[in-house]
Amino acid sequence: MRVLHILDHSIPLHSGYTFRTAALLREQRALGWETFHLTSPKQGATAAALEEVDGLRFYRTPLASGTLAALPLGREVALMQQLAARIEEVVREVRPDILHAHSPVLNALPAIKVARRLGIPVVYEIRAFWEDAAVDHGSTREGSLRYRATRRLETRALRQVDHVFTICEGLRADIVARGIAADKVTVIPNAVDVDAFPLASPRDPALVEKWGLAGKTVIGFVGSFYAYEGLDLLLDALPLLIARQPDICVLLVGGGPQESNLRQQVERLGLADHVRFTGRVPHSEVNRYYDLIDVLAYPRHRMRLTELVTPLKPLEAMAQGQLFVASDVGGHRELIEHGKTGILFAAGDPKALAGALLQLLNDKDHWPVLKANGRHFVEQVRNWRNSVAAYVAPYQRLTGHAAD
Repeated sequence: MRVLHILDHSIPLHSGYTFRTAALLREQRALGWETFHLTSPKQGATAAALEEVDGLRFYRTPLASGTLAALPLGREVALMQQLAARIEEVVREVRPDILHAHSPVLNALPAIKVARRLGIPVVYEIRAFWEDAAVDHGSTREGSLRYRATRRLETRALRQVDHVFTICEGLRADIVARGIAADKVTVIPNAVDVDAFPLASPRDPALVEKWGLAGKTVIGFVGSFYAYEGLDLLLDALPLLIARQPDICVLLVGGGPQESNLRQQVERLGLADHVRFTGRVPHSEVNRYYDLIDVLAYPRHRMRLTELVTPLKPLEAMAQGQLFVASDVGGHRELIEHGKTGILFAAGDPKALAGALLQLLNDKDHWPVLKANGRHFVEQVRNWRNSVAAYVAPYQRLTGHAAD
């Protein structure tokens, strides 16, 4: 089986998208399949047309240029034209049995065009809908003309491909509600490589000193600072936490579009002594920062994206035996069993968040049970081997190839 994956971006860029991709590719290869990987122009400028990263080779697509690419809507059209040409070029070189386009729809439409011309099966994997991501980024609003047009594009792509994959039941239900046959949609759940996430270790004294965390109870977040993550809610809850437990400190590890707003919020609330911004840290150092944290917070806001999409972070926390609280949005409820693998609180409510954190911090007798249950869940259920096994039947049906 030879599979060409068409991706928005990949490692060495760091995101939940790229980490999921790398895990899927390695597990598909463990099944004996040959995988090939092509990224869109959104990867950015690269040093070569073919790059090897962590044992995986990626075909790169040049940035789109010209008058069309400089126009507000033209740049998406130019991107798809550029990507379609590159897909066809790579297809003729590697001769795949199947094309596997990953969201957004800007990848799916070029893949469909090439697949139909060359007579190759094509599948589309939805990780989130492009229109919902645009709402979070502030480039449109739900129900706007652009939102509706993008939604129609997604639905068109879903109808034209031979099979649809998605990452969770929330997205699957939305896809079926668009008129896509239920047996045409397969869930490939988010998961973790348990071996890549060792159980938490004692705090590194050098990092404790560097960030002034001696004697502190640390509530933390590790990742990208997007608006939907709800880190503003965590800062709103912090004065309530400090009033009850003055040694609490929030550690924010990472960066992103909301960092400036979050720093301003800290200043406005007079919380500078209780919040640490580390900036982005090398991936190899991330576990040392996780070890500094007593309880992780995932306070995602309620919106279509967070109701439908399951994140990776809670699963990574479970793999490390970490404690965490999370808002009760749909994407979290699909992953987390309240009181068994994590603690849920009412989304959007800083008092509820503060209450959940204080209750967990003061219930140390329950910590070993939460940690053990979470680790068991990812070891036995949410591992990549189990998830990737769901590709086998649709791939075989479309290509006529056996699994190996």
